This record gives sequence, structure tokens and C-alpha cells, in this order.
Amino acid sequence: MKLFRWGKFAVAAGFLFLTGSFPAMAQDQAAPREPQGSTPYTLEELLPDLKDRAIIMDIVARIVEQGQNVVWNTENSKVIIPGQPVGLKLVGANIVVAVQFTPYFRSSGNHVLVAQGQIWIKAPNNGISYHTTMQSIPLVFGEEIFFFPLGSQYSKDDARIEIQLVLHPYSRQTEDEAPGPGGNAVPQ
Repeated sequence: MKLFRWGKFAVAAGFLFLTGSFPAMAQDQAAPREPQGSTPYTLEELLPDLKDRAIIMDIVARIVEQGQNVVWNTENSKVIIPGQPVGLKLVGANIVVAVQFTPYFRSSGNHVLVAQGQIWIKAPNNGISYHTTMQSIPLVFGEEIFFFPLGSQYSKDDARIEIQLVLHPYSRQTEDEAPGPGGNAVPQ
């Protein structure tokens, strides 16, 4: 793991976690029952509608120091549906950065991406500090969106974390272009 300077803090690169949200139940709760008289849908019946709504989120996370020198970089693609959050977590020696991106489709056609960030920093002799942010960003497919969890203001000697997102509709991709090993392509 390599340490980089961010102001008076050291940022360690080396860990990136992509997370998703999954429904969960408490152990003592019974599974929900289907309403009487309803016909359950099969996966084959649901899959075409999900594919039409699916989005591909291309993510590039990197640490840049001294202006433009990229010292750590990772890329990933994830297939999601609107309203499904995608989380990233960077863990360092004295810093934890957790971000979550959730696309929402509006019937008006003005789609948005909600970006949430949480940062925990352990400063020598100052304890742990916590910062949080939330932004709604207009969403246009194919447009690059940049998110700076530590802020975009930096000095020349500081490292900064950059997260770049590009969202595309899944339906416009051919099957050969589906996300590779880093993604979660929808089964056919």
C-alpha cells in the first residue's frame, strides 16, 4: 500500500470496494407471501423490462498527486437499474472515503444522479473528524461526471481522489460489448 499526502493527512491507496444494496430480512420474520389470486412472474417475463431500464455505470477511481500525476487507478463497469445505488469505499491508514451514486429517472426526462459522500479522517492529536456531502447532478447519458470526495480545491503538493462516471443505457449495447470481469452483465 502506498501513502500519498493530502494536506496534513496521509491517503493510502490500495483498496477499492464496489458495493450494491440487497434486500434483507430479520431472521425471525416470515418471508412475504404473494397476494391470493395473483400470478407470480417468471424471470423470463421480467428480464426484457429490466433490460430496457438497465443502465451501465462506468467508474474510474484514481488518486492524483502533484497536479496531474496519477499514482493509483482502477476501472469498473456495473449494470444497474434506476434507483439502485452503487457504492465505492476507499480505505487508507488514517482515512475512509465512502461514496454512493444512485441514478433516478424522472417522467419529465430530466434524469438525475444523486452522489453522497462520507469521509472519516483520523488526525494526529485531533481525534476523528467526519464530513458528509450530498449532491444532485443532472444526468445525460454518455457525459462524463466527476466527483471529488475530498473536494476539488487542493494545493500542488496534496493528493486528491477523483471519481469519474459515465452512464449509458444498457439497451444500446450489443451483447459482445457487455461489461467484462469487473462488471455484472445481465444474464441472457
